[in-house]
Amino acid sequence: MILRLMTTTCVLAMTASVAAADYTLHIIHTNDLHSRIEPINRFDSTCSAEDNAAGECFGGVARVMTKINELREELADENVVVLDAGDQYQGSLMYTTYKGDVEAEFMEQIGYDVMAVGNHEFDDGDEGLRKLTDAVSFPVISGNIDVSSSNILAGQVENHVVLEVGGERIGIISALAADTVETSSPSDAVIFTEEAESLAADVAALEAEGVTKIIALTHMGVSKDMAVAEGVAGLDAVVGGHSHTLFSNTEEDAMAYPTMVNGVPVVQAYAYSKYVGHLTLVFDDAGNVTSATGDTILLDASVAEDEAAVARVAELAGPIEEMKSRVVADAAEAIEGDRSVCRAMECPMGNLVADAMLDRVADQGIQIAIQNGGGLRASIDAGEITMGEVLTVLPFQNTLSTFEVTGEAIVAALENGVSEIEEGAGRFPQVAGMSFSVDATAEPGSRISDVMVGDTPIDPAATYGVVSNNYIRNGGDGYSMFEDAMNAYDFGPDLADVTAEYIAANAPYQPYTDGRITMK
Repeated sequence: MILRLMTTTCVLAMTASVAAADYTLHIIHTNDLHSRIEPINRFDSTCSAEDNAAGECFGGVARVMTKINELREELADENVVVLDAGDQYQGSLMYTTYKGDVEAEFMEQIGYDVMAVGNHEFDDGDEGLRKLTDAVSFPVISGNIDVSSSNILAGQVENHVVLEVGGERIGIISALAADTVETSSPSDAVIFTEEAESLAADVAALEAEGVTKIIALTHMGVSKDMAVAEGVAGLDAVVGGHSHTLFSNTEEDAMAYPTMVNGVPVVQAYAYSKYVGHLTLVFDDAGNVTSATGDTILLDASVAEDEAAVARVAELAGPIEEMKSRVVADAAEAIEGDRSVCRAMECPMGNLVADAMLDRVADQGIQIAIQNGGGLRASIDAGEITMGEVLTVLPFQNTLSTFEVTGEAIVAALENGVSEIEEGAGRFPQVAGMSFSVDATAEPGSRISDVMVGDTPIDPAATYGVVSNNYIRNGGDGYSMFEDAMNAYDFGPDLADVTAEYIAANAPYQPYTDGRITMK
């Protein structure tokens, strides 16, 4: 009897020990909100008050706040961290008007634990990111940028952070897309290193400190997320952003949530405040993940909007509401501007914007328009078009730039534009006044053929007049061949105004594609 009691006691003690060794961590995460402070419609543009009242809208910061607070309450006795994978900035009139103050205010209210730097946090230079780091109490991190030489950002962005959660140390490391120097406006004082190399170094640094639970909070796109999950040892999860990828176990055409790569769970939560992700990790005593489950949560009308947040958003929206609601034209059909289309092929929104650019300056002898697909941020639905909708499509306050370059430079620009189709890169060229063919299966640098200007094959030695936006003309998105263009003038009218006026002049606007870009 005594032996039986001792055996039973030992078994119970061992069972308790095993149970105590398991550690569960709940990661609540967002990414790429892009200043969607107000609710959005099905086109990811700002939703009207009427449609929101009718239950036809998604997201908005008031719903994000509600859902994260609900999850915190449900998991009150659990271990929880709330993470954001970058690009809170840029994409609506809230950012255009307040330049980051609003995004920082609501992130602070929500109470994020850590944020990764996104490329658009640099859209107003180092000063724009500094404004964010000054305004929030949580760490904003990125391991592959060295800001020590920046008199604005030195000491503001850490490589990584270690959080104490439920008695365990959780390491959060980060990396930002290294091509941010092309897609945004960091100063020359910000030095980038390769993403995987940086993440591996930070894993080693944390492991040397005895940290065994390490999460990569990244802003570099799903392809690179999968690559580092495969190739960087010591990661327990990758929570990403930048590519706006939908992971879901219920929605069609989504990646599985989580997607396991080499035993490492990889997740994102789309973009624009439409979803909140919830990843649950179970660790054993050695810090190994034994279970990874969860899903993204759609923030539709069934999620109530936080009342205080709604009131504050209304207060902030007041000064810009009149301009936003001004009807500038109407569309006969919805104008497709989704990133999955406009960064991969000819798209109706790309044709609209490129046509509008060329129309504005055609009397100046300009023959060609080139607009980067990444500068198109939303679609527009059929019916009345407000200035707010146009500004949601074109939020960057880019101006028209006119210049002259050779046909050889134009072909090089097109090759650059299609060089990263697989990544969904924003450099994809939407054009007017010209046509070309793309073989996406060929090696980058040899994908373009059949380039025509009007009805004539392009002459590499001839000089052509081009209109683009000031971002592209100054080398953004890899268009370095335009930096030394002849007779460059970067101070034309705002691209959003040009587009609005063109739609008005052609109302009701009929969106179209005409085969100016052929995908082989």
